[in-house]
Amino acid sequence: MTVAPPEIKRRALGKGLDSLLPRVQAAAAPAADSEGGKPRELPLDQIDRNPFQTRTHVNEDQLAELAASITANGVVQPILVRPQPNGRFQLIAGERRWLASKQAGKATIPAILRQVSDEQAMEITIVENLQRADLNPMEQARAFERLSREFHMTQEQMAVRTGKDRATVANFLRLLRLPSTVQTRVESGELSFGHARTLLAFEHAEEIEKAAQRIVALSLSVRQTENYVQGLLHPERNKKDPKPEPPIDPNVREVQDRLQRALGLKVHIEDHRGRGKVIIEYAKLEDFDTLLEQLAGE
Repeated sequence: MTVAPPEIKRRALGKGLDSLLPRVQAAAAPAADSEGGKPRELPLDQIDRNPFQTRTHVNEDQLAELAASITANGVVQPILVRPQPNGRFQLIAGERRWLASKQAGKATIPAILRQVSDEQAMEITIVENLQRADLNPMEQARAFERLSREFHMTQEQMAVRTGKDRATVANFLRLLRLPSTVQTRVESGELSFGHARTLLAFEHAEEIEKAAQRIVALSLSVRQTENYVQGLLHPERNKKDPKPEPPIDPNVREVQDRLQRALGLKVHIEDHRGRGKVIIEYAKLEDFDTLLEQLAGE
């Protein structure tokens, strides 16, 4: 099956972030938004971090690159903030630009002021991260759990808000059943979303942790992991331990993981010096219908 290049992504929502953000009335904060929502330079030390931020890990090398770009060219896209009762501002979207500006030694940053609720601020944070820089699977899982816990959203509502299908939301939430040590491996990239989902076949934390150690030690692919787990669950079928596959090009692995997160389905890329094929697996007809809608851009 042929798929579009991974950089061509389906928008997480049918409308942009700006349409989710009602403009603050001038009377609420005339000094910051007196020009109908135009960007204004705000002092960096008057802006507080978004408490609903779902990203817990920031790539320091990429942040340094962004800081160097800001030093040379300034901040190209304004951040979004909301006013606070104490006269300060709270970040809504644009945390990497905010952090990089600090690293670049800037005193101010262009910002657009919007009046939004806590729920809107959290929703916008999740959508922005999903659209612009993928969260790792555990960050996504915790973000969905927070929407459920703090704002009482159903899985269906979360799927609509973030542009994912309900089954994908459910799969992310199931990752929270993993032991904390295994969740850490998923966050660091040692285990992919596919690895983690396969490990959930075990009932006990000790079994999951032991299998995870084995998977990492042998550098098993997701497909090998499935065979390995099934062998442990059904010893009569387990004839021998799986052997590690030849190392996969890191770029190919990254694209494979991105496709799996975007589609919510198992993806395997076979690459031989720039030629190969992309295999997308589905378990039921509903998954196939969803895949067709995503690939067709419907």
